[in-house]
Amino acid sequence: MFGNECCLSTGEVIKITGLKIKKIIAEICEHIEGCESPQPFELPMNFPGTVYDNHFSFVKLHCLYIYNSVCLFKIVADKTPYLTMEEITRAIHIGPSRLGHPCFYHQKDIKLENLIVKQGEQIMLNSVEEINGEIMVNCGVVRNHQNHSFTLPLSQEGEFFECEDEHIYTLKEIVEWKIPKNRPRTVKLTDFSNKWDLTNPFPKGFYGALILKPVYEIQGVMKFRKDIVRILPSLDVEVKDITDSSDANWFLQLLSTQDLYEMTSKEFPIVAEVIEAPQGNQLPRSILQPGKTIVIHKKYQASRILASEIRSNFPKRHFLIPTSYKGKFKRRPREFPTAYDLEIAKSEKEPLHVVATKAFHPAHDELSSVSVGDQFLVHHSQTTEVLSEGIKKVVNVLACEKILKKSYEAALLPLYMEGGFVEVIHDKKQYHISELRAQFRLPFNVKVSVRDLSIEEDILAATPGLRLEEAITDSYLLISDFANPKECWEIPVGRLNMTVQLVSNLSQDTESFLVRTLIEEITEEQYYMMRRYESSFLHPPPRPPKHPSVGETKVTLLTLAEEKTVGLPKSPKSLHVDLSKKLHSNQPDLDSKVPAGCQNDLADLEKERSKSGATAVAEIFKNEKHQK
Repeated sequence: MFGNECCLSTGEVIKITGLKIKKIIAEICEHIEGCESPQPFELPMNFPGTVYDNHFSFVKLHCLYIYNSVCLFKIVADKTPYLTMEEITRAIHIGPSRLGHPCFYHQKDIKLENLIVKQGEQIMLNSVEEINGEIMVNCGVVRNHQNHSFTLPLSQEGEFFECEDEHIYTLKEIVEWKIPKNRPRTVKLTDFSNKWDLTNPFPKGFYGALILKPVYEIQGVMKFRKDIVRILPSLDVEVKDITDSSDANWFLQLLSTQDLYEMTSKEFPIVAEVIEAPQGNQLPRSILQPGKTIVIHKKYQASRILASEIRSNFPKRHFLIPTSYKGKFKRRPREFPTAYDLEIAKSEKEPLHVVATKAFHPAHDELSSVSVGDQFLVHHSQTTEVLSEGIKKVVNVLACEKILKKSYEAALLPLYMEGGFVEVIHDKKQYHISELRAQFRLPFNVKVSVRDLSIEEDILAATPGLRLEEAITDSYLLISDFANPKECWEIPVGRLNMTVQLVSNLSQDTESFLVRTLIEEITEEQYYMMRRYESSFLHPPPRPPKHPSVGETKVTLLTLAEEKTVGLPKSPKSLHVDLSKKLHSNQPDLDSKVPAGCQNDLADLEKERSKSGATAVAEIFKNEKHQK
């Protein structure tokens, strides 16, 4: 045997600590015309892998790379009822993650002390904990957009049926959270790449139902071993249950990161020994390694900023930045693919100043045309009437001011307009992350100008730029080295898996301690899972039928900065002047260059773009040369 597998002798005593799904056997539920009856087949745990294509999506994160070649499943509700709450908790994983909140309904009313749960009402199971010496399930129902919480004992009887689940999941999520321990799980295939190649086990065009049958690996501990042993499911051996006659103190009390988080807050702090250390963790190596004694002080929820590296080619790096980050940022220009994006990005704090990078010719005279290099100040959205084939129609537009050489001109851009705009930055101030959150709406582009000197290696400082996307809340454990309990570290519950042995409880330490937070670099898959559950989607107005194509010219941002842009008033404060006043007053000469700082921002963006291939201006030169 090898690894954490073991040889078993007659009379060996083993404490079973858990079951882990080793592989998934899938079985197609229905007959497919023209195909032989398919045999059960194995699905890899990471099926089908995660591939992302660059598509534009009208979402809160406007340049989101969305799933194109990932297989997503919808869960079919189990028709067999659970007869007690204990049966549910034994079969289904209930935990702090959103995936760990299963929903059930009861066939009859449940009368509680302060609440009556109605027949068929959706009950969400949030957590399991001990209350006054009894194990209880924390539940909730939503009525009129308000959550009503209550508890049910494990002994609660009745027919509990699984609710229909409208969400879609990857196979990995289903394996970790949605397969009952003693039942198969039926799912429906909802989305898959159009490429049906040899690696795809499904018949072409199949979008039906599958039965997923897990094959488990048994995990346990032995009397004289500290590590976890894994027993293969194919092992043919006879065993006898001696739970009632054995002494639990013979064995280690092993807890996973998830088990620790599910403990009640009053059970902390505790002393534990690391049995299995997490792979690739970013903490100092001396903290989490097998045999190390640590203190787990408490569990809590903490805020992070989800950020992505600004670059035009893959792979991009993704980060979770703690709000305690002490570095400073400078703003970077944002790019907006549509007028609708300008509407979302505008703020009351300052006018949004942009340069057009793509021409637009409207089909209606009431709307404004846009040429490459035009500069606009964005104000607000409104509606206006246009004449279409003799009929008046109402169109949603963005009211802007077009900056001319010596004046300003009112402009109306339709929200459906597909164009291209780049922000011009006048603000050279340096911001802490807390100031950015308070003063600006995310998503927001920045670059680290002063690194965080309190950490040994600031991985953000080396990035060309960052897009701060949104604030999220995540679950953490606060730990420290037993030899130095005052220096603490946060570890993420959902992304750092370790196993510890509980050594003892620790008397509550009231002394303050130094909490060291890390910038966490997350994987592409972790990033998209967070985006899927955190993002609230914003949809643009419907697009009208496409108009006949018009000549559209693209130029590079650097060309715009050096040749095409027109000047601005000397003081940015003049940008706040009322529209009517500016249109009817004598303005000073505006024919000056864009401020040098703005040129630098645009040039930086252009340099980043040029790394991944030929720029648009190169294409223009190429075409001109060919014509000659």
